[in-house]
Amino acid sequence: MGNQPSLFDEQATDEPEVLIRDDGDVRLYRHWLSGEESRALFYQLEQELAWQQTHIQMHGRRLPVPRLDVWYGDAGHRYRYSGVRFDPRPWSRTLLTLKQALEVRQGLTFNSVLANLYRSGRDSVAWHSDDEPELGRNPVIASISLGAERRFALRHKTRKDLPSVRLDLPDGSLLVMAGATQHHWEHELAKTARAVGPRINLTFRTVFETGPSGL
Repeated sequence: MGNQPSLFDEQATDEPEVLIRDDGDVRLYRHWLSGEESRALFYQLEQELAWQQTHIQMHGRRLPVPRLDVWYGDAGHRYRYSGVRFDPRPWSRTLLTLKQALEVRQGLTFNSVLANLYRSGRDSVAWHSDDEPELGRNPVIASISLGAERRFALRHKTRKDLPSVRLDLPDGSLLVMAGATQHHWEHELAKTARAVGPRINLTFRTVFETGPSGL
């Protein structure tokens, strides 16, 4: 990964902020990557990943997703949402190194990553939960943010007594959603009229086959 510091360097990982305890488990590591690491990763991934414009079917219309994305992972672990099937591309060296660092430092394992490129404040992702069957019962989603800060929000699906969570995700931060979070909470990254630069988001996860022939 060029001359950037090794992601396996011994360094202090900040203690996480616990954002959600009720009906889920969401933790934020604000400084999971150093500024130098995150800047180098952003530049490399912006250039080397095979970004594409995905379209989804909604209300009988074929609409462009308001961001660019691409799926990488172990062979055979397909993923589907909003009627779109993603066949994973082979891991790039940069993504594989980052996945290994994430697994070592957090004690987790993953076989896939969805990369999103938010080009400006006009790009977004609507309210949703990552609760597709191929992610298993209680999926662990590890989300790394690179580039411009964007406002991230979570809200409970049914309980009005639990306040929504809204925060700007810093460059180089790691957000981990685990436990029953995807059953009870949904999240979004809303559009903004503010002038903001591009942002790359990497959501590492484990995809399971749903049958003998997959999806």
